[in-house]
Amino acid sequence: MANMLTMTYGHSKAGTNAQGMRPMQERVYNVRQAQHILLKAPPAAGKSRALMFVALDKMRHQHVEKTIICVPETSIGGSFRSTSLPGFECDWVVEDRWNLCLDSDESSPRKVRAFQDFLQDDKAQVLVCTHATFRFGYDAIAAQDDVACFDSCFIAVDEFHHVSADDNNRLGFILRELLNRDRCHLMAMTGSYFRGDSIPVLRPEDETRFTPITYSYYEQLEGYEFLKTLGISYEFYKGTYINGLKDVLDPTRKTIIHIPHRGSSEAFGDKYDEVGQIIDLIGTVERRDPETGFDIIRRPDGQLIKLADLVDDGPNRDLIKASLARTITGPDGKRDDEADRAKVDIIIALGMAKEGFDWVWCEHALTIGYRSSLTEIVQIIGRATRDAPAKTRAVFTNLVAEPGVETQIVQDAVNDMLKAISGSLLMEQVLAPNFKFYRREDGDIRAPVSTDAQGHVTIGIHNLDEPPTQRARDICERDMNDLVATTHQHMSSRALNPGTAPEVLNQPMLTGIIEKRYPDLTEDETESVRQQLSARINLSTLARQTLQETDTPPAPPHGSGSSSGAGTPPTTETTEEDKTASAPNTLLSLVQRLINVKELDIELIDSVNCFRERFEIISRDMDAPLLAQIKTAFTAQRYPMATEEAIALWPRIKAFRDQEGRMPDSHSPDELEQRLAMALVHLAREKARTLRQQQQG
Repeated sequence: MANMLTMTYGHSKAGTNAQGMRPMQERVYNVRQAQHILLKAPPAAGKSRALMFVALDKMRHQHVEKTIICVPETSIGGSFRSTSLPGFECDWVVEDRWNLCLDSDESSPRKVRAFQDFLQDDKAQVLVCTHATFRFGYDAIAAQDDVACFDSCFIAVDEFHHVSADDNNRLGFILRELLNRDRCHLMAMTGSYFRGDSIPVLRPEDETRFTPITYSYYEQLEGYEFLKTLGISYEFYKGTYINGLKDVLDPTRKTIIHIPHRGSSEAFGDKYDEVGQIIDLIGTVERRDPETGFDIIRRPDGQLIKLADLVDDGPNRDLIKASLARTITGPDGKRDDEADRAKVDIIIALGMAKEGFDWVWCEHALTIGYRSSLTEIVQIIGRATRDAPAKTRAVFTNLVAEPGVETQIVQDAVNDMLKAISGSLLMEQVLAPNFKFYRREDGDIRAPVSTDAQGHVTIGIHNLDEPPTQRARDICERDMNDLVATTHQHMSSRALNPGTAPEVLNQPMLTGIIEKRYPDLTEDETESVRQQLSARINLSTLARQTLQETDTPPAPPHGSGSSSGAGTPPTTETTEEDKTASAPNTLLSLVQRLINVKELDIELIDSVNCFRERFEIISRDMDAPLLAQIKTAFTAQRYPMATEEAIALWPRIKAFRDQEGRMPDSHSPDELEQRLAMALVHLAREKARTLRQQQQG
């Protein structure tokens, strides 16, 4: 296996306090008086129980009457079921009638009525529902002009990254209304405080109203009792992924296999056929357990494997989901570790078993195919990072198609990707800004290029056809990244052919891509989307050219914007970098969207080994101090410092070290200590740069 990145961490073995709280939960409980709380903590950190402690205190001591908990899908609702809280003043109790996640119909009229009944019932205290039910329930109550019934509520939103600062995000709009009303209490919880579409979760003016609690990834890992290392790996295959799967799948390890998204280049057939080939790779199916729905597979060595197939969406899936959610307990009512671990060995999933899915025994999260969303990657990694007895190592492997470009290009892209994943685990925003385009008329007083408080870069283009309908606007705002990726895939065989005319690439090809994906669009809608798509492709081409010419990070284009006009066809120069950008390689496409990571002076790759069937990239070991170094480097980028200031602060850094017995910490709550740490990073970076120049000169 290509051991791309290994995190080894110490163990504080931090237990619970007298009230049964782990360190993160205690940190959240200490700010329980805040009206609005924003909790950013990694998967498996214990966010659901932290919410329970805060909610109980608010309902018992802060004059809050009810708690409403919203989760993105019904399967996550189990994290908030009734729970014994030894050491606390009371237990957490959720009546079944108010747990609207007990069945999978997220937005049925019955659930909306139950939502309304809960708010009218004086004795009802806790409701668990999906984001969809909350939206529909809120809209039904707002239609009756009765939003005042939320004033005495504590509303908790789990997986908060589903919220968006964009006006078209209904959940975000509702939460802004509640914030502006300023009567209810809110708690936002997320393991990844960023979105795959680069749109911020909260607007800056709204985020300042929350009391933030951030629990770092390495803080969580160092507090584990059993889990000692986490590995992040990339493996490359040729042909179909079945060819590479045999080398990375170890049936003796508890594994979740995520097969590729349908329609992706890695998906080579029907989803059921792909699952069948994976099963054939493991062994022979002997039977299906009628009690659990699991397939019992016999390996060639005679060992029996219990496999849960969540890809099959037939009637057996509900039985499998119930079996996975059920914990095997002993006579004392506590979990029987040995029996619960032996319950299932391998889970195969497509769109399930990601965020909020809790299988503590998972040792290997094996994901097939590129994932364009860092949020999804972090969520999948979180499936393997639960602490459990006898589980000392966890691995995330991304099995992907070999790109077909120079090894050095892939090596650089993977190194950037590892830095991005590390930054994402530390709640850093690593995606490029979101671009918007508008039609610029003669005499327009607006700036041709501007950036708003949400990080949107708006660019004016002459003669641009703006989307004529809400449907077309939604496509331009939400689906453009996918359209760009699809375009790059189509361009791989045509754009590099010198005999292909640019106008063929720009108009017929882009129009064909859009019409195939959205056959219901009118001619005007299709043309407006095509022009927006063409503008984005030209912008990325211009950025790559700027990188080649200046070897510095690209800035948004200046001037009237006409040079980036939508009528200009994509560039077809056949430089190596353009070839890479046009290749059907989502990893490289995603890396192009990253900011900051290329500037981080951290090398995570140790060596590259080439093989006939595939190649693997070996990384240096990464421990908790190096993860902290990455965090410091990201922070230093946000707060740049002149060399003169860093030199001036050097005496104070030495004084701090002599007085405290350690170097300044950039994560300290003290602003002066943070600044001293930034100066130290800056001086180290300047020294390393000087040494490199001397060696090269």
